[in-house]
Amino acid sequence: MSASQKVVIVTGASQGIGAAIVQAFRKLDYQVVATSRTIKPSDDANILTVAGDIGDPAVAQRVITETLARFGRIDTLVNNAGIYIGKPFTENTAEDYNAVMNVNMSGFFYITQLAITEMEKHGSGHVVSITASIGDNAISGIYSVLAAMTKGGLNSATKSLAIEYAKKGIRVNAVAPGVINTPMHSPEFHEVLGSFHPLGRIGEMSDITDAVLYLDSASFVTGEILHIDGGQSAGR
Repeated sequence: MSASQKVVIVTGASQGIGAAIVQAFRKLDYQVVATSRTIKPSDDANILTVAGDIGDPAVAQRVITETLARFGRIDTLVNNAGIYIGKPFTENTAEDYNAVMNVNMSGFFYITQLAITEMEKHGSGHVVSITASIGDNAISGIYSVLAAMTKGGLNSATKSLAIEYAKKGIRVNAVAPGVINTPMHSPEFHEVLGSFHPLGRIGEMSDITDAVLYLDSASFVTGEILHIDGGQSAGR
């Protein structure tokens, strides 16, 4: 454990944007704690993996405990874990609702509360959450009520936390993506998905990692919802 190396926790880290965020921070020589339900052990001594459901408070506690035991500090938390269920509002089931609330909301609440508690002890830290542009910018034909309830709620929580903890040296920000080129989107749908953005294409995972790294280094930025959505949030 190096006292000079910063430590970041990344949730939803096993694939897609989460895995890309892990690698982006490693390139900056951060020590990384990567967690998700399906995360596998890493050969990199500077990556600690913790498997489990981040919506479970016991898992959140284990992530924090193992982070401190292995690396001794928490500098940044990236709340990336999230799921999207796209159905007409009246077709959403109780199971759909509970699944989205568990990952998107509980998965944010427990780990963020625990991480900020540790950050307060040192008078510094940064929390950045991956939300969604569609959370506060509805698009006709896209079923987004559960996303709006949860991701839009996280955008609001980001601003509230930023103000609550500003004088304690802790910054809180969010990145709100549009549609991003990840394995969850088949290439045959890229063109139609791109049409939802004024720039006429979908984004790349590097667009999101660049935004996260910018916010992590931007010491005078807090309470910011950084839309990485090809202009979607500006209007269509």
